[in-house]
Amino acid sequence: MTHASTLASPAPPSPPAPAEPETGERLRPRHLLAAALGLFAAVRLAGVAMVAAVAWATGDKQPLALLGRSWDSLWYLGIAAHGYGRTLRFEPDVVQSDLAFFPLYPALVRAVTALTPLGGGAAGLLVSWAAAAVAACGIHAVGARLHGRAVATALVLLWGLLPHSVVLSMAYTEPVLTAFAAWSLYAVLGGHWVRAGALATLAGLARPNGFAVAAAVLAAAAYEVWRSRRRIGKVIHRLWTGAALAPLGWGACVLWVGHRKGDLLGGYFEVQELWGSRFDFGRGSAHFARRLLLHGDRFVFPMTMVIVAAAVLLYALLLADRAPLPLLVYSGVLLLITLGGSGFFESKPRFLLPAFPLLLPLARALVRTARARPWHAAVVAGALAGLSFAYGAYLVVIANTPL
Repeated sequence: MTHASTLASPAPPSPPAPAEPETGERLRPRHLLAAALGLFAAVRLAGVAMVAAVAWATGDKQPLALLGRSWDSLWYLGIAAHGYGRTLRFEPDVVQSDLAFFPLYPALVRAVTALTPLGGGAAGLLVSWAAAAVAACGIHAVGARLHGRAVATALVLLWGLLPHSVVLSMAYTEPVLTAFAAWSLYAVLGGHWVRAGALATLAGLARPNGFAVAAAVLAAAAYEVWRSRRRIGKVIHRLWTGAALAPLGWGACVLWVGHRKGDLLGGYFEVQELWGSRFDFGRGSAHFARRLLLHGDRFVFPMTMVIVAAAVLLYALLLADRAPLPLLVYSGVLLLITLGGSGFFESKPRFLLPAFPLLLPLARALVRTARARPWHAAVVAGALAGLSFAYGAYLVVIANTPL
């Protein structure tokens, strides 16, 4: 079985040693779980409280309804209750079909409603909140494996305080994708190929950009084959099994939609194009950004530009830090899909929520600052919290903009 260090860098040199011994991490699993869940729950509950306060202050808006039944949530809940088959036609070239949405999240919501007395919206929130907690644990595990427990805790904190992190408290699919992605990447770093491939399959069933997890597993497997080519017999069975499993979920969804549309390979992409979503190498996004800079628009759109630009900068820092190859590929594919896709410009920050490895350089910097100047680190964390809670409440209650 391959050790994590073989995948710690796209180049042969070994990565820096973790700040804390890995054995220490393994001896305290309950402490790690408590740290990840406690910190994440605190910041997200504070965010939900802000949404509730703004909703009650602005009229008859019910916070749980806003969190559980907004925008794409309604599509997922419809699939959970009635199956696929809903289509809305706005113009000849704008046709919104629920075939654009992948099936894992609706299946989980349907299971919860079947096993409990909860309705669709409450079941959706339960699935999302539980998945977000699992994702926080996985993110903590990845951070602890690479850089120690302090960086892992900071990584969870930063992920919970992203400007769009309110989505993690809504009936959306990003928490589900991130949960499978984080634990799949953790499995890859430990050389557990079959587990990584199985989790990548589930990630591919959750969201279209879940393909990024499969890409990370495949890239890591290819690199391991290349560096172990003289002793490939020792790893080939588990490695190839994991690599074969990784793209199955995403591929099955695409082919199933293609079969429903009568075009096996192109049907899914036709559905997305009729939604106004296509991969055009960023031409549509560049045109929208140019119009925004020249003529201005609602606050959501400039904020989106800032968040996406920050993501590009963070990816450059991740490359400079020589992060593990699977994390680079995973984050890079998510960023490429976000930058290269047209349509739904305001949703781009949400598409980047699962790209938690982008926060590793910031987490390491925050820990260094906390050790040298605790007060400065507290001010930074407080400012991020204020931005996250206020902007999240604005998005959900006031902006009236698709997330």
